[in-house]
Amino acid sequence: MSEYLLEMKDITKTFPGVKALDTVNLQVKRGEIHALIGENGAGKSTLMNVLSGVYPYGTYTGDIVFEDKVCEFRAISDSENVGIGLIHQELALIPQLTVGENIFLRNEQVQGGFIDWDKTHQKAEMLLKKVGLKTDTRTIVRELSVGQQQLVEIAKILSRDIKLLILDEPTASLNEEESNNLLDLLLELKKEGMTCILISHKLKEVTKVSDTITVIRDGSVIETLDKDTDDISEDNIIRGMVGRQLTDRYPKREPKIGDVLFSIEHWNVYHPLVTDKKIIDDVSFHVKKGEILGLSGLMGAGRTELAMSIFGKAYGCNISGKIFKNGKEIHVNNVRQAIQNGIAYTTEDRKNGGLNLTGDIVQNTTIAGIEKLTKKHMIDHNAEITVTEDYCKQLNVKTPSVFQKCINLSGGNQQKVVLSKWIFTNPDLLILDEPTRGIDVGAKYEIYTIMNRLADEGKAVIFISSEMPELLGMCDRLYVVNEGRIAGELSGEEISQEAIMKCIMQSNREAV
Repeated sequence: MSEYLLEMKDITKTFPGVKALDTVNLQVKRGEIHALIGENGAGKSTLMNVLSGVYPYGTYTGDIVFEDKVCEFRAISDSENVGIGLIHQELALIPQLTVGENIFLRNEQVQGGFIDWDKTHQKAEMLLKKVGLKTDTRTIVRELSVGQQQLVEIAKILSRDIKLLILDEPTASLNEEESNNLLDLLLELKKEGMTCILISHKLKEVTKVSDTITVIRDGSVIETLDKDTDDISEDNIIRGMVGRQLTDRYPKREPKIGDVLFSIEHWNVYHPLVTDKKIIDDVSFHVKKGEILGLSGLMGAGRTELAMSIFGKAYGCNISGKIFKNGKEIHVNNVRQAIQNGIAYTTEDRKNGGLNLTGDIVQNTTIAGIEKLTKKHMIDHNAEITVTEDYCKQLNVKTPSVFQKCINLSGGNQQKVVLSKWIFTNPDLLILDEPTRGIDVGAKYEIYTIMNRLADEGKAVIFISSEMPELLGMCDRLYVVNEGRIAGELSGEEISQEAIMKCIMQSNREAV
């Protein structure tokens, strides 16, 4: 028996105008955690989609050898039947069903031709215990946090006889505590003999749990590193990913901060469905021209709800308070009025709220400012194309054509299209909500550079992030948000992880 559970040999996969994988070879040992890393669009997810049968046999060239047998997976069920389970970055749970129902969906526990619900929930309870999730199996999935749903997804995969577990960006939407719990679970599964392939852009996580790291760039394997014999430092991994040394993760900038551009006073927001539940409580803050202002806080602190409520009351009900721009009160009661007043907001959920995935890059880039390209109720399509090509060049969007469907772009390039859309509206205030979530270090650097450029142009940038290092590396000033309130304000050298947590702890004490 070979020491390798999986071998992928000379895998080549082509899409119209793009060679996504070019004779890729991958070997995964039994019982190891094997990380697969690379920039967005490098081919990581494509390779795993080939392996799992998402892209069926015949749509690629090369061989998949699993447990010493050449496999021809024509559907996802074929790979699952031999013991391969893939968990995508976008979870595939049904929110309206219970935890137990989701775990055994397509794998129902049947007795005498009927679903045995007692057996379903008993087995589901055992699986939840295994993954460390303490919740009732009859809980509706939509009531769980993203981190809890991630564990349900893993329990669902483990309900089958899985030998190889593939996780695609499993911690992208998790906070630090949830991420650490998930990584600990992977190490426990490894002890039990499970083999895992981990796709992640979080290099600290990769180096913490991985035995072997394969770096992919532009559809080809650059190198495979063994933690026991090779240099797996973050700097060395980044060099392989981007093809150059990235000496500074955050581009340098000399702030030129001017007068207050935008402010809110005594801002209150209630939950859109539970209308007596206050989500944002008497918040007041300001941001200046040329300033990058951070909003920090734990998951669920209210940062996104605050941003969306400012952006034309896109979230919440019974909203009260005042908005000022350049010292004058403005009224922003809907998204159109927000855009007209020079406010733009990039959502943290680019796939569901930021883009029309079935539309092309041109449509997505110009839609928010389409009136700028309209004369006598007619859209100038040539101008649309010219504008889009210009933004693709400015933001380094990797695409064979501006007519490429956004669903076919990598996550980092999708994010750049979202930014293009809002920069095209020429906003004075740009609110960025988790703009670097799920993208690689190279694409992150490009987005940081765009933020700096906008600030240098005298615009104000509000930056929401759950990654503490990028808040420390990018922000001139930040507010700490906790339970819908401003818990503190930090500037310059005052900004540190310890100071942020101190603000949160003090806020919690005052709330008691």
